[in-house]
Amino acid sequence: MPLTSPATPTDSSLHFLHWEEAGLPCSALWRSERGTAPPQRVVLADDTTPADSAFRMACEGTALLWRGDFQNARHLLQALARRTDHVAPRKRKQAPPPVTLRDAFNAHRQAQARRARILGMLLIELDADYGVALRRAPDFKAACSAAWGEAEPSTGKSVVSLRELLGVHSAHEWQRVGVEIPALGAAPENRIHPHYGVFSPVRGEYIQLVATAHLPKPPKGQSQLTAFDIGTGTGVLAAVLARRGVGRIVATDTDPRALACARANVAQLGLEEQVSVVEADLFPDGLASLIVCNPPWLPLRPGSALERAVYDEDGRMLLGFLAGLSAHLEPRGEGWLIMSNLAELLGLRTRDELLALFERHGLRVVSRIDAKPLHPKADDAKDPLHQARAKEVTSLWRLAANTVPNS
Repeated sequence: MPLTSPATPTDSSLHFLHWEEAGLPCSALWRSERGTAPPQRVVLADDTTPADSAFRMACEGTALLWRGDFQNARHLLQALARRTDHVAPRKRKQAPPPVTLRDAFNAHRQAQARRARILGMLLIELDADYGVALRRAPDFKAACSAAWGEAEPSTGKSVVSLRELLGVHSAHEWQRVGVEIPALGAAPENRIHPHYGVFSPVRGEYIQLVATAHLPKPPKGQSQLTAFDIGTGTGVLAAVLARRGVGRIVATDTDPRALACARANVAQLGLEEQVSVVEADLFPDGLASLIVCNPPWLPLRPGSALERAVYDEDGRMLLGFLAGLSAHLEPRGEGWLIMSNLAELLGLRTRDELLALFERHGLRVVSRIDAKPLHPKADDAKDPLHQARAKEVTSLWRLAANTVPNS
């Protein structure tokens, strides 16, 4: 039988999952990258649990703590995904079809949130050392340590959704193998290694824009160019600028995972003399002749920490960058803003609104360089947002400060 948590949870119950097993109450630390509270109802599940029953319970908000073969848990997760994906279209037929691309996007986000909620109900228990005591379970210790820090015996056991655990494992493979960046060279040692929770630079068009755009000249009397990379993430744009010969780059971020990731990549690439990675909210101290920023492209609230690379609530990072750009530019310096027009295609922001922001903050457009998307979804007619993705353009806006900024 499910064990129901108190209606008004205490602080500790927000961080621990509670269930009943063999007639005894049990609990373990709850891990959720999305920051969701632990399920209030938990049942034990194993190889004999029918997929239809599991799907029904997951839809009702009952979590299934797995006690069977690990590979069978993966099969059950796939079965839940198939049922979720098949039910959603049938429900959409009963509702009015999306009228605009924004309606389609909102419906897509709701469907993705529902899918994540249902699939997140299949849970796996981890030992204090991140071991999984299930038959045919892989070794997740290295991946979990990379994502959550070294295991501490005092923490005890913990519980995480199988979907999230597989995501941790997949991210660790990305980190181990790395992502090839043509602008850095084809050799394996030139790859960028994204860490868990840090956006992977798989969309090459924005990197190529930074790799080919005309660099501004250094200030009079200086032989080297100084650049800032705002919101560096993996550090890939700072690395590209360094390989282009920019003498000094300061890469900033506020996320601890991104800072650790960027520093590791800079060291791996042998660029520590050129690139400094510092914790800063947007701009570091001082001035630069080139300031690059690739903010999240959609001005919406992220559903989790992992979505912060895609969603920028109310365009806060964009606004902060534009508001502070003029004050941090050297004379004749440039700010490079890399933005997709996806927000415009989805009706989340207009081009006129973006241009008005430039003007409001005393900025003028020197030029704009465009690139078509290279990712597979741009050609996938089955994608719910294909109509927008097929028209998407990524732009590098070269911005300069007006002589007399507007008030």
